Amino acid sequence: MSSFKEKVLKIVSQIPKGKILTYKQVAIKAGKPMAYRAVGNIMARNHNPGIPCHRVIRSDGRVGGYNRGSQEKKLLLIKEGAIIK
Repeated sequence: MSSFKEKVLKIVSQIPKGKILTYKQVAIKAGKPMAYRAVGNIMARNHNPGIPCHRVIRSDGRVGGYNRGSQEKKLLLIKEGAIIK
């Protein structure tokens, strides 16, 4: 059985370029709908470039935090076409 963290990382690694999921959507897909803050904590500690944690945003549409800075996250999402400037 996979840990919650492993499930989250697998889900996020499969988000295609130009698409986004919310922290809550990731939590639901990982089987713990109320664990969206835990998803955020997992993403904040991710430094694996193969896991596109910048593609996970807040439910209110704001980009949220990013370990390389929120502005960098926003620029990446604009570049990928996931959000409009």
